Amino acid sequence: MDDSTRQKVLLKFADLIETNQEYLATLTRATLGAPYKPFGKSEIDTAIGCFRCSFDIPVRVWTKPILIKLDYAGWVGKFAGQSFPATDGFYKVVRNEPLGIVAGIIPWNGPLASIGLKAAPALATGNVFILKPSEKTPLAAAALGKLAIEAGFPPGVFQVLTGDGSTGAILASHMKVAKVSFTGSVPTGKNVQVLAAKSNLKRVTLELGGKSPAVVFDDANLENAVKWCVNGLTTNSGQICFAASRVYVQDGIYDKFLTAYRNAFAAKREVMGDPESARSEIGPVVDQAQYERILRIVDTARETKDGKLVQGGESLGEKGFFIDPAIFLDTAPDSIIAKDEIFGPVVVINRFKTEEEVIDLSNSSRYGLMAGVFTQDINRALRLSEAFDSGVVGVNCVSTISFSCPFGGTKESGIGRELGIHALHAYTEPKTVLINLTY
Repeated sequence: MDDSTRQKVLLKFADLIETNQEYLATLTRATLGAPYKPFGKSEIDTAIGCFRCSFDIPVRVWTKPILIKLDYAGWVGKFAGQSFPATDGFYKVVRNEPLGIVAGIIPWNGPLASIGLKAAPALATGNVFILKPSEKTPLAAAALGKLAIEAGFPPGVFQVLTGDGSTGAILASHMKVAKVSFTGSVPTGKNVQVLAAKSNLKRVTLELGGKSPAVVFDDANLENAVKWCVNGLTTNSGQICFAASRVYVQDGIYDKFLTAYRNAFAAKREVMGDPESARSEIGPVVDQAQYERILRIVDTARETKDGKLVQGGESLGEKGFFIDPAIFLDTAPDSIIAKDEIFGPVVVINRFKTEEEVIDLSNSSRYGLMAGVFTQDINRALRLSEAFDSGVVGVNCVSTISFSCPFGGTKESGIGRELGIHALHAYTEPKTVLINLTY
């Protein structure tokens, strides 16, 4: 397919997602239980944005450097390689070539957003893309199959393959799949990597769990810090990989922060309810298994005195898998609720005194997906942004991403990056061509 046609197909696909967004949101809501606003709408906007998203690329016009904006569709035909002068007798060309057949295995907690993160760069760079949605939330992904045909993708170029974990294992071990991009749990991610290595040594991108710390210093803007930390834990009922599930607050602001945080948490009960209601912003957790797992973790932490439960942590209402967001204080660093990803509305809040202390606390985790620092001191913010062992750092924000910039983690939070130009490199192979000019 020529570049112009491929670009038109990608943009039409984005248009079709936008046109059908309410229908697609209904399908996700039926399985995930997330209300349309804010999470459902935000997720669809992410999917659309990944095909259309504009991010800056530096270029030179004559002698003047400028920035231009390209979406993934706009990158088609413009993801140039390199060339080198023939000072040694060889003219050297490096081309970025598509890998071939690639697969995206996506999680249940953000099915449409994950499709955009994986499919857009894969298709823009000329690959065939196989989408494997979670068996918990497959409906919206399945509906995209029809839209892909309508958009004009050639048969087989955009495929949707439903199934459980065994289906993902088949893709990860298939000898004709050149790459797998997986988002999900750490144990499953490790298994994907093993299957990829044992088969054809296929390329792997892994975006796994997180236990993101939010560090609030005495000089932070209290209102802003509370807003970001609360939303970063309650969005999608806490079922997001970069949820601000560990909050460290400096002594001088601790009492004020805790009061404001608890009040904001309590206010979230007023917007929790039926996902079909326009007034609801927080829905239930995804299913009974997740519901029982979260409550079991909370009960165990309470019984073993892993921390002081001061709010929430119980089921709400007589219908649906609703959980009152839980706040634990003074947790031991090695307690389960402080070190393991719960993937639900449970937060631990602890005090700290010094910058050195909180850096050690923040980095004492097997995860490194995101961290946030709240302070008015830009020098301190820059120091911590370097000191955090994390793939993404927010300054006066947390639990967010940018289409322009790479997203992914360190340590057991994963391998590789999504978004930005880094995603284009992840779906291509550089090929070096050496042209002998001396014979």
